[in-house]
Amino acid sequence: MALKATIFKADLQIADMDRNYYQDHALTLARHPSETDERMMVRLLAFAIHADEALTFTKGLFDTEEPDLWQKDLTGAIQLWIEVGQPDEKRILKACGRSEQVIVYSYGATSHIWWKQIANKLERAKNLTVINLPSEAAQDMSKLAQRNMQLQCTIQDGQIWLTDSVNTVLIDREPVKPAR
Repeated sequence: MALKATIFKADLQIADMDRNYYQDHALTLARHPSETDERMMVRLLAFAIHADEALTFTKGLFDTEEPDLWQKDLTGAIQLWIEVGQPDEKRILKACGRSEQVIVYSYGATSHIWWKQIANKLERAKNLTVINLPSEAAQDMSKLAQRNMQLQCTIQDGQIWLTDSVNTVLIDREPVKPAR
């Protein structure tokens, strides 16, 4: 018998002073049985960083043809493709061919090793941005994971604070590969 997704609800208040974006979002996240709280919270963070009315969570781990998040225009063309973790270079190149912009949020102790192994294969991908999140921050974010979450995300001068009103996590993004 196949395991089913665990459903998480998040009321997310975003105050992104860098983009002048201030909105509340009621989100439903389906966590794949093999997905950790850490990965799910990185997906939630990626949503907060790029929040837009057209940005949506996809089937993610349930469908290998879709990213973790994407944003499409009114014609259905993919404007933004967001991957979380350490996808292989073939998947990233395929995404670069299908979308205007591709962003990968890597995290974990081995993310720098992963990038060194595939960096030269992805040099030609001009629409690719790779950002590393410090593993401590990702681990701290996983402690905020609850089935029903009330979270506030503040973004200012490139720094991100994610809080549940009791615990606050400071996240500094480390750009690994900027888009050209």
